[in-house]
Amino acid sequence: MNESHIKIVTVNRKARHEYFIEDEFEAGISLLGTEVKSLRMGRANLKDAYGRIHQGEVYVYQMHIGQYPFAHHGNHDPLRPRKLLLHKYEIKRLYGKVNEKGYALVPLKVYFKRGKVKITLALARGKRKHDKREAIRQKDQKRELDRIKKGKEE
Repeated sequence: MNESHIKIVTVNRKARHEYFIEDEFEAGISLLGTEVKSLRMGRANLKDAYGRIHQGEVYVYQMHIGQYPFAHHGNHDPLRPRKLLLHKYEIKRLYGKVNEKGYALVPLKVYFKRGKVKITLALARGKRKHDKREAIRQKDQKRELDRIKKGKEE
């Protein structure tokens, strides 16, 4: 995939710390005009966002898209639920997995791809406290190894 056509709007940095990412799905997202304009300005936040399947359709909740400052009337609600555009077989697969214990739908990033707004949705399992500690320990060990390698190269 050519990365030059992708402009990242926002990334959910906390998601990879809080969850084990099992699988990722790229989805379109149904938006209003003022929402798209706000996204182009970078006014979005995925901090507390989550996905849910309701009546055979996938929605993302608590995704904050700031109001467009130049709209005089007809502005959008920043936290409204937004419908995600996925294939039926992807929705069925997600539905089967989400009904298993411990799985959740977590948005990872929002970006523009060839002028269209896309969202990366992850099928994730929550980490326990000891899992988070282990991940931090491994990251520190990797950083220490990289520091040692860098010192030997010079």
